[in-house]
Amino acid sequence: MATNKSRFSAKPQSSLTPWLGIAAIVILLDQLSKITITKLFTLGEEKVVTSFFNLVLAYNPGAAFSFLRDAGGWQRYFFTAIALGAAAYIIFLLKKHGGQRLFCWALALILGGAIGNVIDRLLYGHVIDFLDFHHKAFGHFPAFNLADSAICLGAGLFILDELRRVNR
Repeated sequence: MATNKSRFSAKPQSSLTPWLGIAAIVILLDQLSKITITKLFTLGEEKVVTSFFNLVLAYNPGAAFSFLRDAGGWQRYFFTAIALGAAAYIIFLLKKHGGQRLFCWALALILGGAIGNVIDRLLYGHVIDFLDFHHKAFGHFPAFNLADSAICLGAGLFILDELRRVNR
C-alpha cells in the first residue's frame, strides 16, 4: 500500500478520525455549556464571578461582535451557509494534510467551534453567549461562548503553524 505524503510534511497522511474527534469534543463541551447556562439563567441575567469576569446569558443573532445583529433575520441563513461551507473545506484540508499535527489541531478547533455555533443558529435562530469579560477602563467586551473560544484558539494555532513553516 502506497502512502501519500503531504506537500508540507514528510509524514504520511493520517486518518481523519482524531481530528473529527477533537471537533466533536469541542461541539459537545460547547453545547453542554450552553444548555447549562440557559437552564440556570434568564436572558440578560448576570452572575459576578471575579472583578473582571461575569457569566451572563446573551443571544447573538449576528456574527462576531454582534455584526449584522439587527439585519432582519437573513443573516441566520447567511452565516449558517458560510460556516457549513467552511466546515466542508476544513474537512477536505484535514483529509489532505492529516499528518500536520499543529495545522490539523487548529482546523479541528475551528471546525468544532463553527459547527457548535451552527447548531445554535439552526435550533434557536441565534448563538448563545455567556462569557463576559470586562475592565473598568474598557467596559464590557462582547459576550462569547466556548465555540468562539475554540475558533480563536484554532486561529492562533493556525498563525503559529504558518509562522513556524515560514521560518523553516
